[in-house]
Amino acid sequence: MDIFSLEWIGFVITGLGTLFLIGEVLVNMRGFFALLGIGFITVYFSVYLETGSFMIMLIIYFVGLLLIIIDGKLLNDGTLATLGVASMLAAVALPAPSLFAGMYAVVGVLLGGGASFFFLKVFKRREMWTKITLKDQLTSEAGYNSMNKTYGKLVNKEGVTRSDLRPVGTIRVDNTDYSAISNGQWIAKDSRVKIVQVDGTKILVEKIIE
Repeated sequence: MDIFSLEWIGFVITGLGTLFLIGEVLVNMRGFFALLGIGFITVYFSVYLETGSFMIMLIIYFVGLLLIIIDGKLLNDGTLATLGVASMLAAVALPAPSLFAGMYAVVGVLLGGGASFFFLKVFKRREMWTKITLKDQLTSEAGYNSMNKTYGKLVNKEGVTRSDLRPVGTIRVDNTDYSAISNGQWIAKDSRVKIVQVDGTKILVEKIIE
């Protein structure tokens, strides 16, 4: 029996392809994961599509991946990432020989993309992602002695956003404006926020749910 005639095989191929491609974006594997991911995705499209359609769907899939990378590196508001995920799902669903095979392929992309974040626990994170989190702790224990005491007293205080946080913006606390960052979350202007962490002069806030 031809293994590619099985409806669930698309789940395995797209899952592994997306796992390694997103994994390469998240961690520094020097292109090894990228080669594996490209290989799996190429096999998937080559099995179900002719040459012309194969190239189109492959481009749509990788454009979606590129949008996710651009969102994570530059915007961090989720807009392009959402479009990217939609493009990747459409690219694997449309070539599928049946409805169920398409559903398996879609689930494979979603689970593969989600599972790729486990690589962060094992391998070195790419530097491009560290700017959206307060990763370095500027504490005296870590050798930093320049902690601004005024900023340190802001922890647990509440304020109002003076601009959209995408994720960086301006907040007002006690009639004073500060530059602040959300943990990768988009927060609209005039939203109430709480300061949850201060590292040096970096202020991390989260939105207060009314």
